[in-house]
Amino acid sequence: MATIVPRWEWRVFGDGLASAEQALAAPGPGAVVESDELYLLAATRANVKVRDGLLDIKLLREVDADGLERWEPVLKHGFPVPATEISNMFDALGVAPPRLGRDVYTLDQLLAELVEPGGGVRPVRVHKRRVRYTIGGCMAELSDVEAEGRGTRTVAVESEDAAAVVAAVRSLGLEGEVNTSYPLGLAALVDAGPRRYAVIDVGTNSIKFHIAERDATGRWHTIVDRAEMTRLGEKLQERGTISPEPLERTLAAIAGMVEEASRHGVRATAAAGTAGLRIARNRDDVVAVIQSRTGIAVEVIEGVEEGRLAYLAVRAELGVGEGSLAVFDTGGGSTQFTFGQGERVDEHFSVNVGAVRYTERFGLAGVVAPEVLGDAMAAISADLARIDGRPPPDALVAMGGAVTNLTAVKLGLATYDPDAVQGAVLDRAEVDRQIEHYRSRDADARRETVGLQPKRADVILAGACIVRTVMEKLGQQTLTVSDRGLRHGLLIDRFGRSRP
Repeated sequence: MATIVPRWEWRVFGDGLASAEQALAAPGPGAVVESDELYLLAATRANVKVRDGLLDIKLLREVDADGLERWEPVLKHGFPVPATEISNMFDALGVAPPRLGRDVYTLDQLLAELVEPGGGVRPVRVHKRRVRYTIGGCMAELSDVEAEGRGTRTVAVESEDAAAVVAAVRSLGLEGEVNTSYPLGLAALVDAGPRRYAVIDVGTNSIKFHIAERDATGRWHTIVDRAEMTRLGEKLQERGTISPEPLERTLAAIAGMVEEASRHGVRATAAAGTAGLRIARNRDDVVAVIQSRTGIAVEVIEGVEEGRLAYLAVRAELGVGEGSLAVFDTGGGSTQFTFGQGERVDEHFSVNVGAVRYTERFGLAGVVAPEVLGDAMAAISADLARIDGRPPPDALVAMGGAVTNLTAVKLGLATYDPDAVQGAVLDRAEVDRQIEHYRSRDADARRETVGLQPKRADVILAGACIVRTVMEKLGQQTLTVSDRGLRHGLLIDRFGRSRP
């Protein structure tokens, strides 16, 4: 095979591409190419097809921060194809190769003996009519695609220059759309099922994972919603950097989430990093390692953006009325506050008040003397001075692992039920009761508490103290609990406009 220069690719599927078609019409079309192709689809995102009598395999090697994908051709071979290459094809598709009884395979033999009996690989016959253009120095295509009797259109842009691709996509009026590869786009077209997207919230204490599908009316329905405690920010306060051990735990968690997203037919995944990554001196290296090991490009967002996304999730999921609203989201490294009126956001900011830092600073993971607890509460109060003196809002909504665990304990949930937690009311008396409960017990004893996530046992006391302090400073006897959070707001913000 001739030397291949890596190219960055971007593609969108759908019928609402009028703005892009108009922009492409200005320079005029180039060549028009029609082809009949056979795609082999499986759970992975490998691009495997047969065109012009050649078995063509491309692997996704990299996804950059703008969502562009770099695909690397690894095979173009005419039929009959050697068994070793057939085995490599199944490896690329993430399917265990069946027993290979031949040294070489024709296409008919491949389909009849290896693909159709197994069920792990789906053959999809595709007809394409591709019209080529040049825009901003990039190659572009507008294609009519028909697969198994269903039709759609697709616009693609590619170049060796990633920045040029981003600029070209913007000039086509498509920068808000989701980059969708042919394997994912074809699977969605043939299945004609709801559109599924995933989000990953890379937090200081836990990695939260959410998959949802969007129905024809635009409503979101949860498919997966879970979290893994990886303690990415372990010893971050002391060292100023993210350490290898928590990074490895985080990489393993994200890799598992990527694999799970693939199994569920997710079209695209967005990932955001929060306080731990914001303050870590080695955050760029950490983000690069996550991307190289998992294919996930983590966008490290500012605290104010966290607040905006949390507010968006609350407004979408809870009936909080049109009065003044305060939303806070407390995590392992920071707490985000958003103040607004109805749909209008008036102010949002982040403060470095998180459960991990006070746990480490005051030794709150075990039995805590009353005077030490008092010192910790005083420090939290001082660090939350920015919310002093504000008029009490009409509604206070809290989210994050601390408040959802406090609520699960109040409700006695041996198995966490997000629907029971969503919209629950927590009062000061209950928070005070749980603070005393955790203060008088070490982490092992706390783990016996029904409703408490065992991995949160050492940081729950600090989290409860933060929640209690916010309630007092904002003059609230009660708050409403949101099981939804950053990940739900990120889903709405990134994928709410995506086309079918």
